[in-house]
Amino acid sequence: MAIEITDANFKELVLNSDKPVMLDFWAEWCGPCRMVGPFVEEISKEYEGKAVVGKVDVDNNPEVSMEFGIRNIPTILFFKGGKIVDKQVGAVPKSVLEGKLKSQL
Repeated sequence: MAIEITDANFKELVLNSDKPVMLDFWAEWCGPCRMVGPFVEEISKEYEGKAVVGKVDVDNNPEVSMEFGIRNIPTILFFKGGKIVDKQVGAVPKSVLEGKLKSQL
């Protein structure tokens, strides 16, 4: 299951991670987010131990969302070594997300 990332645990779980991180910025009311959500969950199970897969609820975590200029959701950021290395805005097939994550492993 994808980890819930918050303003409070972001630095520890994302920036300090020794594994690649895929981070889904979403909201309960967002239709396209609900389309991508199941893909994020599947990827979190398939890459357990190899990558960190997390979700940030933009309504409850404004600091992290503002820090990265999240204006459209879903936005999925890919981190490696604490830096953004890739980005996906909008709903896309699972294969697109998986390809971006695989390239960071």
